[in-house]
Amino acid sequence: MKNLFIFSILLITGFSLHAQKKRSMNTISYLIAGTYTNGKSQGIYVYRFNTATGDATLVSVDTTDNPSYLAIAPDEKYVYAVNENGDKDNPGSIAAFSFDKTTGTLSLLNKQLSGGDHPCYVAIDNSGQWVTSGNYNGGSVAVLPIQKDGSLGEAVTIVQHEGKGTDPQRQQKPHVHSTVFSPDHQQLLVPDLGTDKIVLYDFNGKNGSLIPSAQPFFKVQDGAGPRHLSFHPNGQFVYLMEEMAGNVVAFRYVNKKLEELQTISSHPADYTGKKGSADIHVSPDGKFLYASNRMEANSIAVFSINPADGKLTLKGFHSSLGKTPRNFNFDPTGKFLLVANQDTNEIVILKRDIQTGLLTDTGKRVQVEKPVCIKWISSE
Repeated sequence: MKNLFIFSILLITGFSLHAQKKRSMNTISYLIAGTYTNGKSQGIYVYRFNTATGDATLVSVDTTDNPSYLAIAPDEKYVYAVNENGDKDNPGSIAAFSFDKTTGTLSLLNKQLSGGDHPCYVAIDNSGQWVTSGNYNGGSVAVLPIQKDGSLGEAVTIVQHEGKGTDPQRQQKPHVHSTVFSPDHQQLLVPDLGTDKIVLYDFNGKNGSLIPSAQPFFKVQDGAGPRHLSFHPNGQFVYLMEEMAGNVVAFRYVNKKLEELQTISSHPADYTGKKGSADIHVSPDGKFLYASNRMEANSIAVFSINPADGKLTLKGFHSSLGKTPRNFNFDPTGKFLLVANQDTNEIVILKRDIQTGLLTDTGKRVQVEKPVCIKWISSE
């Protein structure tokens, strides 16, 4: 009996090691690209991406209206896309899709109203039961339940922001730009470009409610235009991209509260052009931070992160090699950084030096009309 038990353990261990080896040998992932469809784009594009070579091959296209931001379910069986609209006859909505890993195809399950005009951001909690929507022109945040089949129910929570900022053209009302869950998913952090605030909510994973946190908001400098957030893998630091000011703000994150550590420009010191920063991501290893700049800059700023205090040091800049780098993302290995250049209709594939954090051009491109969001799904 003892020998049989040992044999069973060895057999299970062997299968586990074989599965791990198989996963490590797999070099194919699905690249999911969201776009704007006011040109020739049809909607969401799915590619097979070789993480060893950086090559991408188109697999499928799903037609949907202005899927400018995407979220992948934790089990990778479902994809959720904003339909960034706000007309009376075509209001803002969130679309739910199932994803077939065998064929690399999406199938529409249903759509629900997003709770406000022009949703520009969608996120999923770690239980895979709730979707949050950030409605830019609507100035609101909504929570929608995910049904057992992956489809969406009607919003159970809609919170309307109030107020305005100092810029009469850009900040005449609230403009929710993202909805970012804390690492423990007990809090939702909501940068509002229109009011110059990061609004903090306690999130109830049982009923989808949002309650103002003990620190209800963090006010950034006037006219900064807070846009996106990226948490450090250790959960102790979080970084804000300010669209209008072109700055990155580093925070310590403790007990559901933000403590500002540093503000640093994402542009060169001698830059005099217009600022319109967009996306921000901490590298998977937590050593570097990257920020995209649009307008005349068209660049990716590279910072190193001090592991002790979370502060940033500028390492350099790399051209986005196109116009309007709205969104970017690392491939699953962290060795490539893909940049969605909205106005030059291609995704540029850059090689990332794991040791220095610096970027080089691979020469590889993915041709797609108005790309604005990049997400990943494993092929297994």
